[in-house]
Parts: sequence; C-alpha cells; structure tokens
Amino acid sequence: MEAISEAGAKMSQEHVFMNDRGRQASRSTFDPSPLPDDLQLRSPEHARLLASDQGEANWKRWGPYVSERHWGTCREDYAGHGNSWIYLPFEAAHYITYRWGEDGLAGWCDDSMQLCLGLALWNGKDPILKERLYGLSNPQGNHGEDVKELYYYLEGTPTHSYMKMLYKYPQNEYPYDELRRVNFERKKDSTLLEYELLDTGIFDENRYFDVFVEFAQGDVDDTLVRVTAHNRGDQDAELCILPQAWFRNTWSWDKSAEKPSMTYAPNDKRIEIKHPKLGDFFLYVDGTKDVKFCENETHDTRVREGALSPYKEPEPVEQKEDPVEKKETEPLEGYSEAPEKAAVLEEAEPPQETGRDQGFRYHLSGRSQGTFKDGFHDYIIRGDESAVSSTSGTKVGLLTRKTIAAGGKATVRLRLTTVKKQFASGAFADFETVFQERKEEANKFYSVLQEGITNEEWKQIQRQAFAGMLWTKQFYYYDIHNWLTGDPERPKPPSRGGRNEDWDHLYNADVISMPDKWEYPWYAAWDLAFHCLPLALVDPHFAKGQLQLMTREWYMHPNGQLPAYEWNFSDVNPPVHAWAAWRVFQMDRKTRGDDGDLGFLEEQFHKLMLNFTWWVNRKDREGKGIFQGGFLGLDNIGVVDRSQPMPNGGMINQSDGTSWMAFYSLTLMRMALEMALHNPVYESIACKFLEHFLHIARAMTRIANNTEHGLWDPVDEFYYDVLANPDGTRVPIKLRSIVGLIPLFAVEVLEPEMLEKLPRFRDRAEWLFDNRPDLGCLVSKFEDPGHGERRLLSLLRGDKMRSLLKRMLDPQEFLSDYGVRGLSKHHEKNPYSFGDGKLAYDPAEAMTGVIMMGGNSNWRGPVWFPINYLFIEALQKFHQYYGDQWTVEYPTGSGNKANTLEIANSLSDRLVGIFQVEKDGHRPATRLHPKMKEPHFREHILFYEYFHGDTGRGVGAAHQTGWTGLVAKLIQLRGSS
Repeated sequence: MEAISEAGAKMSQEHVFMNDRGRQASRSTFDPSPLPDDLQLRSPEHARLLASDQGEANWKRWGPYVSERHWGTCREDYAGHGNSWIYLPFEAAHYITYRWGEDGLAGWCDDSMQLCLGLALWNGKDPILKERLYGLSNPQGNHGEDVKELYYYLEGTPTHSYMKMLYKYPQNEYPYDELRRVNFERKKDSTLLEYELLDTGIFDENRYFDVFVEFAQGDVDDTLVRVTAHNRGDQDAELCILPQAWFRNTWSWDKSAEKPSMTYAPNDKRIEIKHPKLGDFFLYVDGTKDVKFCENETHDTRVREGALSPYKEPEPVEQKEDPVEKKETEPLEGYSEAPEKAAVLEEAEPPQETGRDQGFRYHLSGRSQGTFKDGFHDYIIRGDESAVSSTSGTKVGLLTRKTIAAGGKATVRLRLTTVKKQFASGAFADFETVFQERKEEANKFYSVLQEGITNEEWKQIQRQAFAGMLWTKQFYYYDIHNWLTGDPERPKPPSRGGRNEDWDHLYNADVISMPDKWEYPWYAAWDLAFHCLPLALVDPHFAKGQLQLMTREWYMHPNGQLPAYEWNFSDVNPPVHAWAAWRVFQMDRKTRGDDGDLGFLEEQFHKLMLNFTWWVNRKDREGKGIFQGGFLGLDNIGVVDRSQPMPNGGMINQSDGTSWMAFYSLTLMRMALEMALHNPVYESIACKFLEHFLHIARAMTRIANNTEHGLWDPVDEFYYDVLANPDGTRVPIKLRSIVGLIPLFAVEVLEPEMLEKLPRFRDRAEWLFDNRPDLGCLVSKFEDPGHGERRLLSLLRGDKMRSLLKRMLDPQEFLSDYGVRGLSKHHEKNPYSFGDGKLAYDPAEAMTGVIMMGGNSNWRGPVWFPINYLFIEALQKFHQYYGDQWTVEYPTGSGNKANTLEIANSLSDRLVGIFQVEKDGHRPATRLHPKMKEPHFREHILFYEYFHGDTGRGVGAAHQTGWTGLVAKLIQLRGSS
C-alpha cells in the first residue's frame, strides 16, 4: 500500500502532457468528437447542466425518481421465508403504506423522495383506480414477473427540464382477472408465450385513451405538469383524471419525526405544503377541481376485513401432483460419484406466510378512524365521502371528471413551486410559454448531440432511447441495518431467509439508474455499468456519479465486493465496473477537450484494486488463475446451474469467469498507464496487472496432463467451461455458448507515443516477452508493432481469433440478422446433454430445460445488447492494431471478406435495425401484434431486455432501456462515421 499512498500524494505534481493521438489511446477514437469550448452556450440545456454540475443551481433536485413498482420488493418483505413476491402483492398496494419507497403512474419527486407527484385515472368501470402500473408477480407469470400495461417514454432532458411519457388506458374494464388467470394457466406449458394486454382484444376497436403526461421546469423548484387525454375511440367516453401529491411516509416509522402537512387554500386555488426537511411549497390548481385529501397511512381495518380488489375471480392455485416413487439412477455422466449420504424423509413444507396472513404488522398505522391511503378509491368508486377530507392531509387529489368526445381531448394543468416564487398575473399566465420554450430547448440540445447523424429514423430511435434512460432514474432507499433490526415500537423482523445479513453496512438513499422501474426497480451493479455509457453522452457528471456510488464505503462491502442487487447483494456479476469507469473517463475527456477527470479515474482505480483483490482471493479457488464466480449475470446459460455447488463436490472452472478477469486485468493496467502519464508511481502498478493478465492467459490454455485441463479445446477450437471433479479429473462441458466467445473481450491496444513516455512499463513488458516465451506465446502480439506502430495485448493469437470469429459470424451458429446470439443455433437440432441436464437453442423465452434465476430471463439463444456491445468494441480494438488488411469471411460461408472494423459496423447496424421500421410496417422489436404497426403505436418504441435470436422480437422486461440504451451509443458512432 506504500506505492498507492505515494501515488495519491504525487497526483498533483507536474503533468506530462501528450499529443492528441497519445491521449486518446485505444478506444476513444470511436467516441463522439469534442464539443466546442463554449459548450454551455450551445443550448440552454447545456447551460443548465453546467450550472447543476458546478453546484450553482440544483436543476436535478426534481425528476422522475418515483418507482413504477414498489410492491413485491425485498425492501418491503417482512416474512421469514424470503419470498418477497407474496408478502406485499399488487392488490394490497393501494391500502398498505410502504416503508422504504413509493410508486406511481408518471411519478415525479424530489431527490430524497419527501414529496411525490403522480397520476390516477378511472374509466368508470374498473374496480380500482389506475394509480400504479399493473403486472404479474414472478409466481403468477408463465415466464416470471411481467408488467401488463402499454406505456412509453417519449422525451427527456438530463436536467429534467422537459419530460414526456404516454400511457394507454382502456375505456372498457381492465382485464385484471383474465390476465392473471390465462398467464397462470400457461405455466403448465413452457412453450406458450406470455398473454399480454393486446391479446385480450381490449384495444381492438380503439376504445382507449392516449394519456400524455408532460413535465417542464420553469426554474429550480418550479415544476409545471400537463396531462392531456386523447379519446382514440369513435364514441364519447368518461374519464376521471386525478393528479395527486403525497408525502413519503416517514412519521409512522419514527414517532419523533415531525409530520408534514398539506392544507387547501380555496381562495388562492392552491395547496399549501409544509415539510420540515423539504421546505414550503404551493401546488396550484388550474380551474375548478374537486380537491380531496387523505392520509398516506395504512388502512388497518382493510387488513382485517378486506378492501377493494382488482380481482373478481379467486386466485388460481397450482395443483399438486401425486407423489411418484423415486427410482435409483446411474451416476451422472461427467461427474465422479459423491460420498453416500443417509436418506432423509422430506416433509411437505407448510404454505408460506403472506403479509395478509401476518396482518401486515410491520406496516400498520395503529389507527382505526380517519382517512387512509386508499381514500380516493373509496371516494371516487364507492362515493364514500367519509373516506376523504376537504381541508387537509398528507395526500391530495385534484379530481376532474370529463366526458371526452370521440377523437377529442381534455387537458389538466398544475404547478408546484416554492413559496418564494411570486406570480404577478397568476401561476398559469406563462404556463404554455414555459412549456413551449422547454420543448424548443430540448430540440436544440439534441440537435447539437445529433449534429452528425443524417438518418432521421436513427435520430428518433436515439432520442427515445435517451428518454427511457432519463425516465428510469429512481430514488432508491435501503438501510440494511434498520431493515434487519426493525423500527422502534414494532416487532423485530424475521431473518427473511438470511437475505443480505452480511451487508449490515449498506445504506442506500440516492437517485440511481434502474434497469427497469417496474420489472427491476432496484439497481444491478453490472447493468448500471452499461447504463453509464449512453448516459455519458448526455450527462457525463451523472454517469461518473453513478459509478462512484457503487464504490462508496457504504455500498461496497468491506471485503471489496460490489453489491449485486437487493435479492442477494452477495451474488457475483461480471467485473465490468472498471471498463465502464475507463470508458466514461475517455468519453468525458473527449467532450471536455482536456486531460480528463483524473481525480475520478484515480478514485475509481483505488477502489477497484480492492475489488480485484476480492475476486482473486474468493473466486480463484485453486490459485491457478482459473476463476469460478457462479452464474455471472448469464442466468440460465449453462446446462447445469453454475450458481449452485455441484452435487459431487466438484466445481466449474468457467471460461467466462476467467476471461472476465483477463479483461479486468487489462482494464486496470490501462487505467494505471493513463495515471502513470501524470504520476510515474503507477507504472509499476501497470506492470503488475500485465503479469496478472499473462498468468490468466497461461491458465486458460494449459493442458499439462490427465489431471489438468485448460479451457481451450484444440480440437473443437473453442473455449468451454470445465468441471473439476474431487478426484482430480477434468471434464469439459462442450456447450457452444457466448461463454466461449467472451475471451474476445480481453484485448488492449497501446499507442507508441504512450509507451515512449512510459519506459519502465515498456522495458518490463519487453523483458517478460523476451525472457518468458512460455507467457509471450500465449498472447498476440506485444512484441510485433502493428498498424500505426501500435502494440496489442489479447488472449487470442491470430489462429484462435479466426477460429472464434468463424463460429461467431456463422448464421448457422451465433450470427443472426439482429446481432450475436447467446447460444449457437447448432443446438436447435443438436441439444446438448451433460449429466441429467439437457439444453437446446431457445431463441426467445426460456422454453426447455431447467429454469433458473426466476425464470423470466433467457441466455440460450436471444440477442443481448451488453454482450454484443462488448463484441463490437473488441472488434474495433483489433482493427486499430491489424488495420484494413487483416480480414475474415463475413458472414461465414458467404465467400465475402471483411476487416474487423467493417464487421463491428455491420453488427452495430444489425442491432440498430431491431428498432427500425421494416417493409411490413413493423419494427422487429415490437412485432408482437398487428396493432403495433398502426400510427398511434408504431412511432412509440419499446426497448426490451433482450431480443429473439431469429426475428428480433423484444422479450423480457419491456422498458429495460438501461443496457439496451446502448443503442444510443451505437447510433452516435455509426451516424457520425
């Protein structure tokens, strides 16, 4: 650690400046060109970003930070079994107050979620108000949890100065029962697709409302809201529009906390809001509204006696099959036998306790009189005046009842401002002017960003991708110590199956980029790394801040592990954080036009050295440079469950785990070299990571004798996982999946100017390759200068690279019209068996074999953006070394030759093509239903979690713009090239 301390002390010393070519090193030539020095003058939004970043004006204090689903989360689970889905389900969410967050439709709040805005709707027919998005829990869905709504993010700016979304609301009764029942019945046959809202026919006659919700910020602490409902049907239709404002309940859990208040001032047509931490605000009412209040507190009586429910049918119950006599089986092929264990008679498990069974005792308000969280449901649907107040509360609704003519529209406006803001002519005098200005400024902001993009459709796709990224920010609150020990005057919680008990230090209360605010309303560390690249195009400061969060001491475990996600923070995901930090640094540096944010890079490097040490100590069990790691984010990629111990006590030596660590080593080496240009102490540290990389390369290829087996199969010319049995035998698991392609990622290209300025590193590297030919022969090609005198470090020498690319670029294996598949199509007709596991090519939803990690994710054939993006970057790097002359057949079998940059560009175009309109009028991503090519549907894009390996159809979470938002980065590169 002495070297580290010395490095920190010397970072401010004299810098060694490099020319532009040396500075941009190996990847940033593929990032956007620098913007001019007067960046803040290019658009008002750029000026707002600068003011926010420099702490002059907190334009990001308010934003779309409200979750779209808080029920069914681990944070709200207070049952001992740890099955969070059944404790607080959707049907209880409207009368049970949340402990750790809020959710809502078109939600908006401050950056600590003290005060929330949201929308509720009622068509006069539904059994409950539509105030949150409906979907099925993991046990209910036939392919896991799934939102059963149609909504879209259309516009967004990084300071949230203008935001716009669309929700499609049926005019007929919402088919809650049908969606739950049919999807549950389809669980019996895994080959059946999910039953979606469009499949019910409820949109067939266009009897629905397009409800657009727009936010504009007139100033800091001045939010304008406009709700416009369009009747798309051919008949007049009634609609109740209920904008709401409410406080996140903090007082029920801490009796000493001061309770905030809302009161109605009818003469001033405003709600007066007082909050001890947030301050005082006014919510202005436009026109005549039915203003009602209730308390954001649990309705205890409803817990005992029942409440309004979305369902009329009883909940479907899975039928138990008759027990089948267990037969003796032969030992599994590939496994050496485990020691015999005494037979244990298993007793039937009792039914798991739900929150309702428990009486929601951790969420009760302790009151039986007054108003409660579900007051607006009772008032609007039942006409119960006693359920609401006309004067005050902690939740307010501004009710408008409209009959909207066929083809017509209705608009509702409100404005939330600090009490300090004065209006000479009323709060709504400049309302439309502000909205128009913010829309024009948003257009100007994106015109600067998209200056080099000529394809208008690509501009639309990119802009909606950015909108999805910016709408999917969420205030995430989770104090593990409090969650484990409980709140004062309430019972001590059970262990929840031991979940996260070793993360007692973790305290999260931040705005974080989510994968999907309905399906995944919690951060996932490796998802977040990918989010940060497209985010860096529009808001580098926010992107850097997200990466810094994950390494803060109240996030990162004391042992160096990064938190995975709330279901199990100890799960192991691919180590991509260093790559994201380095890439965001490069992108930000190029935008700034200087040496970059070296403080950010150095801080990340030091924290990541702790994480790297954790990996080496915990995941290299044999100490030979071969890594395990578990499922590593690829859920069901294996023929066996890699996240569980082998039944014979063996372990899986993973091609991807080991390749990720080679990738990690090279990335940390490159970060150290960058800092060594400004502080020579880092040169020796860069040498250390070079040696890590070389030893991993040796371990991956080593085949010494019958007791040892490397990961490279010289006959098949592919990388495989290898089962290490307790008796010392090694058995390769010969499944052709992206696990065997991930070694492509471990590549770095070094510029000659940089090596000239770092002689200690250059000399050490040359000594290693001269004196350790056993290491040097394993990698390409440090000792031979390539195109432009660059040097290459890669796990793949030319022959191995050609072998992997031959398979990857073969349409009969990995290459589809829409990107690289997760599993070779070869296994469609040739399923792979290992032990009692069998795996076949599934191009979309998981249809065959074991369902793992919740069952709603599939890596056995679909196209995934994050992996494809890393393939593209690796190919770009190889081109920087090899140039135009090094070519391979592309596609395999076509007879055509292409260099690696041409292949990278083609893969980019295939991925972007998922969202482009094809000749049949459909976008491949949304080719789900004939309705999706109609004008009011086709122009709105959904960015799915992953995509059908043959057709490009979107699968999984429908709003996971998160890592699928990488399409915005691809468009920026391809559109500007």
